[in-house]
Amino acid sequence: MVERTPFLDTFTHILLAVSFIALLIPIWIVFVAASHDFFTVNQVPMPLFPGSHFFENLEAAWTQGRFDKAMLNSIVVSVGVTAGKIIIAALSAFSIVFFRYRLRMLMFWLIFITLMLPLEVRIVPTYAVAADALRPFKEILNLAGLSIGLPQWNLLNSYSGLILPLIATATGTFLYRQFFLTIPDELTEAAKMDGSGPIRFFLEVLLPLSRTNMAALATIMFVWSWNQYLWPLLIVTDQANFSTATMQLQKVVPGPLFGQPPIWNIAMAANLIVLTPPLIVTILLQRWFVRGLVSTDK
Repeated sequence: MVERTPFLDTFTHILLAVSFIALLIPIWIVFVAASHDFFTVNQVPMPLFPGSHFFENLEAAWTQGRFDKAMLNSIVVSVGVTAGKIIIAALSAFSIVFFRYRLRMLMFWLIFITLMLPLEVRIVPTYAVAADALRPFKEILNLAGLSIGLPQWNLLNSYSGLILPLIATATGTFLYRQFFLTIPDELTEAAKMDGSGPIRFFLEVLLPLSRTNMAALATIMFVWSWNQYLWPLLIVTDQANFSTATMQLQKVVPGPLFGQPPIWNIAMAANLIVLTPPLIVTILLQRWFVRGLVSTDK
């Protein structure tokens, strides 16, 4: 039990207030810069209070960055990646915890070790697989001496290419595993006595109990997938149809003409546009997000 004293309570609140201000200052500067014209933004020092050009800059940023299609693409990709991560993480953790088979712990640690391999490390083999998703099976068949002609499955410039390589998650598997380990054995035995099979137990018992974990994981993964830049930039060459919102920021930051300085007021307005969807998701799921991470009364 944490000891509570007036001194510790006061110190904690002061620390929270300072941390909140430190997090708020960059967002406030972005908002202020997005509300001024080009000449005011480039003044030294820049004003610290909002101006009167906010909506004008938002409209210019939306038009210059062509965010209409890009925002829709980012929403589709983020929702797809989030749903895929939740489903795969829940199923893999369910298999590891509730099924007794050899090497299951080895499988878990192999999954967990992938936390040390970010996308940037495995970008080349992932791209090779995305260029032809059936290539690994072709290599296996060639090693086995089988000459079965498989078609080429190209994932470049497609939603499947933007989503499928990102849906595996060691973090989600770990979170679900830790929660499933808290499920009492009596509940599992009661489900068996009621004639519940593995799939029914998973759908009707485990998933409803893990709503808070699901919301916490969904919040983290939606923000993570929304902010992805390297993978969409690599896999998408048809930017007119499959460009994401983070990719479109590069069309706003350098300025419309070569050699001109960045138009920071338009760039900051574009940043606010890209920031809005994950901010809304975080606000809507905040209560469930906190409960999913810190709740102990499972």
